[in-house]
Amino acid sequence: MLRLHEYRYHRPERLADALALLREHEDALAIAGGTDLMPNMKHRLFTPRHLVALKGVAELRGIGFVDGAGNAVDEESALELAIGAGATLTEVARSPVVRRLFPSLAEAAGKIAAPQIRNAGTMGGNLCLDTRCTYYNQSFFWREALGFCLKKDGDVCHVTKVGKKCVAAHSADTVPVLMTLGAQIDLASADGTRTVAVDDFFVADGKWNTVRRRDELVHRIRIPLAGPGLRTAYRKVRQRNSVDYPLLSIAAAARLAPDRRVESLSLVVSALGSRPRVVTGLDKVVAGAPLREVIDGVAQQAFKQCHPLENIIVDPDWRRAMVPVYVRRALEEMAAA
Repeated sequence: MLRLHEYRYHRPERLADALALLREHEDALAIAGGTDLMPNMKHRLFTPRHLVALKGVAELRGIGFVDGAGNAVDEESALELAIGAGATLTEVARSPVVRRLFPSLAEAAGKIAAPQIRNAGTMGGNLCLDTRCTYYNQSFFWREALGFCLKKDGDVCHVTKVGKKCVAAHSADTVPVLMTLGAQIDLASADGTRTVAVDDFFVADGKWNTVRRRDELVHRIRIPLAGPGLRTAYRKVRQRNSVDYPLLSIAAAARLAPDRRVESLSLVVSALGSRPRVVTGLDKVVAGAPLREVIDGVAQQAFKQCHPLENIIVDPDWRRAMVPVYVRRALEEMAAA
């Protein structure tokens, strides 16, 4: 049996109190749904002496429209959709507003794990999901026998064998979608708040792959409203149709003119390395053509730029071969919409 270590559990009811606890205790971690943190604690990947529970913080919940200053307004006056960090994955997946405006986000949230986990897991937790690796997500006994790894307790990356950066895989489903939608994150700390684009939130080091400080919390996610020309899609490759983390995930968003020609296209591929991969150079491939005519070119551009590593127990060459296959499927869905 894997047992938890001793820790003190705090249950603040206000965001300010939660932030004060994180500032006061350097060895504190925030916990919302706990669907990823608790198993990691049992494996001794994290051993905080204080846990700050966020379920009782009402300021972190809710899905609604806001204006440019972040104030709640009706849809006709809104510029953005705001999703609280404490909103559960089930709430996002089932939200009529999210399903209508950003169906790929509802699709991604609905494909995470299993219903019980989605009922507990939160959007903020998914954004801050720890990276995963064959050599990291194991019991303490297993890791000790191997000599540990660069991400935890060791100084060697067993994937690359060289280098000073961890290449554990980014595995959060909603993040690639949020990147294609141009979403922003409001981060809160005892010092105040700051806003970071989801594109800039992640760094290429799996030991701690975000710019979030340890005393900061994700307050909410804000997604700009795009209008009727937006088309989105999400595809996830995994070993089973439930529970499993992605072996590969594809998110795409296109803005189409009334004549169905592509005005802009964003494509993000994840579960390869420590941060999602934004496929570049698509403007030259698209060049204002109808979406159906550029599908093969976009798929090949993604294939050229995506190189999975051996950080997941599935052949990386097979995973790479699946990149253009699932990019095509995503774009075909968008073209047919």
